[in-house]
Amino acid sequence: MFHDGPSKFISEVTPPANLDVADALYFVCLGDDVLSISEQGVPRPVTADEFRWVDLEVHYKHYLGRWEGRACYALAANGAVPDGFAVSGLRAWLGRVEPDFFSLAGRAKQIVEWDRDHRHCGRCGATNVDHPADRAKQCPACGLTTYPRLSPSIIVLVRRGEEMLLARNAAWPTSMYSTLAGFVEPGESIEQTVHREVAEEVGVAVENLRYMGSQSWPFPNSLMLGFHADYADGEIVCHDGEIADARWFHYGQLPNVPGGTAISRWLIDAFVKEMAAAARRG
Repeated sequence: MFHDGPSKFISEVTPPANLDVADALYFVCLGDDVLSISEQGVPRPVTADEFRWVDLEVHYKHYLGRWEGRACYALAANGAVPDGFAVSGLRAWLGRVEPDFFSLAGRAKQIVEWDRDHRHCGRCGATNVDHPADRAKQCPACGLTTYPRLSPSIIVLVRRGEEMLLARNAAWPTSMYSTLAGFVEPGESIEQTVHREVAEEVGVAVENLRYMGSQSWPFPNSLMLGFHADYADGEIVCHDGEIADARWFHYGQLPNVPGGTAISRWLIDAFVKEMAAAARRG
């Protein structure tokens, strides 16, 4: 489902003076993995109280804001995984936690990676410091301010009557198909990116673009802008080395597609719902 309401998360750079941190949520990154506790098969971050008993070396801690009133922090740590805890890549949380909470976990991971990759100024090489007011790094030598990187990208479901065009990336499992996606290039509008990516990946032209919604996607640091587009012309020709297969699927005969946490599935489900409603109307 697309999310157009307010988030349960309030982003803040500085914690309020009266904020209770006793039950704070800690999103602890161990390398590329996230430390968690499983409750009935659902992963969750550790609490501040639970983390007190963990023997890990913390070398970065960053306040994120509040989730339903609870303080949230992103931590980068080193050490062995403690007994009773688990580590996994963030993709393992997909479909197991609600979308807003997955986005919060993704935010934490991106902040940790941003800190790791921007400890020195990209202009002069001096050691960066935290910006006093913004979520940013600042160079004390040359003054360059570096904000967390965000890469805009598009994701599009191409429609043709009661069919949708789905493709399988060469790096995916052989049974998985999804919508087309790609990053925005310098100088492009979002709409131009949709036309270019579809043409490059599968060789067809599209028209009648409709914006459907967006999703923050931490693989890596993307803001995905979702569209439906109508098929206009051309035959499917898969991009060598990137697209292993692409074909038209009837809305009632879906292949293996991504789970409900991903915007690709939201785009697919919106089309299926629309077509099913049209069929009921006759």
